[in-house]
Parts: sequence; C-alpha cells; structure tokens
Amino acid sequence: MAFHDGLTTTQQILLAIVCFPLLPFYLCYLYSEENKGKPDTLAQVEEGKVQATVRQPRSTIVTGETRYYEQQPAVASEPDQGNHITVEIHPRQTTSQKGKEGSFNKAYPWDKSSLKSMPIDLQQFKKLDAFASKVNVTSSVKDLVSVLLQEAHSDLEKLRAIWMWICCHIEYDVKGYHDKTNRSCKPIDVLRSGKSVCAGYAGLFEQMCSIAGIQCKQLSGYSKGHGYKPGHVFRGDTDHAWNAVFLHGRWHLLDSTWGSGIVDDSCTKFTFRYDEFYFLTHPALFITDHFPEDHEWQLLKPRLTLQQFERNIRFRSEFYAHGLVAATPATAAIQTENGKATVFVESRSPTLFLFKFNEAEENCLMTLQRNGMNLEVYPQQTGTHSLKIYSKLSKDTKESYSHVLEYSLTCSSVDKSIRLPKGLIQPVGPSWLTEQAGILKALPSGPIIHTDDGRCIITFTRTKDLHFFATLQCNNSRVPEDMMRRHVWKTCQGNQAELKVHLPHAGHFALLIWANKTSDSDTHQCALSYLLSCPNKSVTWPVFPQRFANWEDNFELVAPLAGVLPANCQVQFKLKLPGIVQANVDCGGKTLPLTLSEAGFWEGACNTSGGEKVGVTISKGADNFIWSLLEYKVESH
Repeated sequence: MAFHDGLTTTQQILLAIVCFPLLPFYLCYLYSEENKGKPDTLAQVEEGKVQATVRQPRSTIVTGETRYYEQQPAVASEPDQGNHITVEIHPRQTTSQKGKEGSFNKAYPWDKSSLKSMPIDLQQFKKLDAFASKVNVTSSVKDLVSVLLQEAHSDLEKLRAIWMWICCHIEYDVKGYHDKTNRSCKPIDVLRSGKSVCAGYAGLFEQMCSIAGIQCKQLSGYSKGHGYKPGHVFRGDTDHAWNAVFLHGRWHLLDSTWGSGIVDDSCTKFTFRYDEFYFLTHPALFITDHFPEDHEWQLLKPRLTLQQFERNIRFRSEFYAHGLVAATPATAAIQTENGKATVFVESRSPTLFLFKFNEAEENCLMTLQRNGMNLEVYPQQTGTHSLKIYSKLSKDTKESYSHVLEYSLTCSSVDKSIRLPKGLIQPVGPSWLTEQAGILKALPSGPIIHTDDGRCIITFTRTKDLHFFATLQCNNSRVPEDMMRRHVWKTCQGNQAELKVHLPHAGHFALLIWANKTSDSDTHQCALSYLLSCPNKSVTWPVFPQRFANWEDNFELVAPLAGVLPANCQVQFKLKLPGIVQANVDCGGKTLPLTLSEAGFWEGACNTSGGEKVGVTISKGADNFIWSLLEYKVESH
C-alpha cells in the first residue's frame, strides 16, 4: 500500500502542494541515475570537444572476401540507437580537458602522444610485444588467444597482444589479391595459412577480440593504399577492411593489415615492416587514408564527405613519424599559377627533404627552414605531373628517405623566364644545413641571386679548418667546365670568405660551394648552392686569371681581375701577399718588380705589348726561389 493511500482527501491535497516544488529535482535525480556512466553530449561540445553519434552495428561476421587494396563487398551493419561516442579534436595550441576517462593529456597534433586516440606509453608494451611476437599457436583461434592472455590482463594489454601477434605473423596474400579463388578470409584459414587479404586480417582480429572479451567491429570502406593516385575518384564497391574496438568507454580505430607491412608497386611481394601508427590511430589522422562506408565510423563530427576525402591530401604514416605537422596546399590535386606552384611542409624540428617531379629531381627549387621546407615547382610542359616529397630526420644520417606526400600537379602555362640548371643541387640557398656544413651567415640569404650586369658577390663566415671551392654550371653553355670555374674568384681573410662571380653570358647558373673539414675525409660535399639569374644578353665577362697552387687563402687580388688583358696597354697591378719577400710581373721576357706600399699592397705596372702572357711570381725566402702565382693572357692584336 502506498504512503498516500491512508490519507484523507484534504491531507493528500496539502501533501501535493508541499511536494510540488521538489518535483524538478526528483526528475533530475532519475535522469542522472539512468545515464550514469554514459559520456556527455552537448556539454562536451561546449567544452571544445567534437561529438559523433555512432549507432552501434549488430555483430555481423562477413564471409564475403575482401582485399587489402582492392574492391570488396560491404560489411553489413544495421545501426541501433543510443550509443553516443565523443572524440576530441583539438585546435592548434590548445589543451584538452583533464580528469575525464579517455580524455587526452595533450593536444593533437603538436605532441606525439596525440597521434593516438588515447594516451599510451609504448614502453609499457615492450615485454608484452616481445612475448606476443614469439607465440606460435595455430591449432585454433581460441587456443591462440588463451596463450596470449597469459601475459595480458587489462583490456588494453589483451588488445595489444592480439594486435602484435597478427602484425608479426600474418602476411599479405599477394597471390590471393590477384586470384579470388585462391584465398580464404575465414579466421581459422587465416590462422593456419599465415596469410590473407585485408578482410582476413580484420575478420581474425574481430574473432580474437571476441574471445578475449573485447567488443570489436569489422569495418569496410575506401582507402588510399596500394595503387592510389592523388585525385582518384572512389566509386563502386569498397576496397579495404579494418577494425574498431570499444575500450575505456569509447570506440577506437586500427588497421592490422597496414600495421603488418607493405607490398611492392605490382603487389607481387609482401615485406613485414611493422607500423605503430595504425594502432589506435587518432580519428583525425585515420581519416586521411581510411573512409568508412558507414560515415559515422569516422568517429568525427562534422564528418567528411567522400568528395572531401578524395580532395584531401594523404599524409602517410611516415609524415607523422618524422615530426611533420602540416602541408600547404592540403589538397591532393593542385594547379600552377603563372607557371609556378608552391608547396610548404611544416615540421617541428629541422628535417631533411627530397622531391621527385615526374620521378626526377628537376624543375623544382627547394629551400630549407628550421620549421620546414618550401618547394617552388616550375613545370617545363603543360599537362598533369606527379610530385612526390620524401623526408627523414636530420639526425638519421644513415637512414633512407621515406615517402611522405604526393601531389597531382596540373600546369596550364609554362614560365619561360625560369630555366633551372640540371646541375643545381638541392636545397638551394643558406639554411641550417649550410651551417652544419661549416658555412655561417651567408649572404645573400635567399636562394636566387638576380644580376643584370652579370656580376655578384657571396660572403660568409667559415668555421675553423674549413676548406672549400666553388663551381659554376649552366645548361647548354659552350664554355668548358674548367674555364667555367675561372669565372669565380675566391678570397679569404681569416674566417671571412668572399666569392666574386663574373658570368660569361646571360642565363641561369648553378653556383655550388663544396666544403670539407680538415677532420673529415678528402671528399668535398656541396654545402651551399645558389641559382644565379642574368637576363642581360650583352653580358660577356672574361675569366679571372689562372691561379696556381702557390696562391694562399689569405692572399688578395685587387687588380687586374680580368684574366684577359688588352694588348699594348699599361696595366696596373695591386695585390696583398702577406709573408712574401718579393713580387714581380713577367711580361715579354722582362721582369718588373712590384713595390710594397705602406698599406701592405704590392703595386706596379707593366705594358702588355711585349708578349702573349703576363705572369705574377713571388719569392718567399732568402733562397730567392721564384714561385709562379698568377697567369694572364693578352688579347691578340
């Protein structure tokens, strides 16, 4: 019997009047009890989080075969109502809410921890990973899971052991990829054969998680994997399968197929190469190359459309492994503007880059910055071109470059004013890499030197014991290589270095500065390169005088700079030659001594009417031994 049944009518009315104001509090209590343990919705949006409502699909094991990188039947899912999932997407330089289960400690992507959809210390898995990778059980899926769980206790550890075992033991079935009749995606067949396509990976993963008591779903969708080209339009059946797991109150994404290794371009050879990136990948990163058929499994809001997915550039896992942050443009297909396209890749620390334009290192001008790389592209033909970008960490000198980005570049017009020399070595212009090589405070600071009269000067500070020389190159030039080098004159005063350049003709030139430290090997490396541009077709500077081995770094030539002297003319000589006792000019069989001025210069004059060559000689000591220093040619009459 209810409490109010024993009251009179008057008493019941009075009780209702007294209790009515408490009704809202009572209803709130009932609601909070009913939703205890569920994630917030609107409140989380207001806190700067992004909410995605995912209707949990019923468990469906798909027997239809799928492919790692090919079209596949859809994985059926019939969503139920009411399961709300939130995913934090943090804007740059913001931090997440703390103190809530599953929230991030730091913001993505400006901290490596945010590459994952939950904070993970990978060191805690070191022992478990080693154990799981060595387990060898193929009798049944249940027996395999039972052995793995001997060392895995929490749900996260169980998931990690299953993930690591599959990534280390299941290889991609390249034969099955090409022949559907020669493959099986059933979990027991995948276990015993040790190979499958993507649906086999995902199906085995799902069954192992089910046995371990972890809720797991097999998802299907489009992927930017093997054979993908920027700008590709996805139509028809989906081409890939992966998994979602429910852990710590929310769904997470992973791809054990891509975590296990890679296939070659023809998909005829698989190589085990573990990729940590695809374990519990942050949904904001996973969406760059995985587009689920059921859009709600993006775990993002607002969700991307298929057209946006097609348009966006693919960031490969190595992009994040190398500490790269962003790329501009962020679209996979780009176009030139007035014959030029510009790409900028941002990094958190100094990083080395390479590029391939139509599989060749040409038609591009790359400059390095401490926070990234800028690439100017000048196609020499209209049409559609391929642009690939590679990177590696600056400290990993022995490691090879990894492919991180790829663009499809359409050129509608060619900029004929730019013709990059084939000998131009990238990167161009001063950078942190130049400083590492021993060249400091280089001027000009930009990569391109424009000169209308064909002359320019480069200055820099060199580190102690740095030896260097410079070369000059130009496409289709008739000037021999040895004579081209004599269009650059080197002067050093202590640690200060200067290069004078007098171009032989108009055009685009590559100026390369090769450096070597005394403690290093005899091999010189290109430490700094410039692009020299001279449009003036009247430019015809002669070479500098020929310099012999006795010319020292601290010697200075003031005049004459031209290596070819006019005939029948009086020519003034002025040189600074520290440490010598006598300097002479030899012309037409006559030796004319130079005089040492109070300013420290050896000066004098000679007439060029006496012969075809003029030489400068010096004497270094009391033995009066004569050393050849410079040689000039005299113009014919």
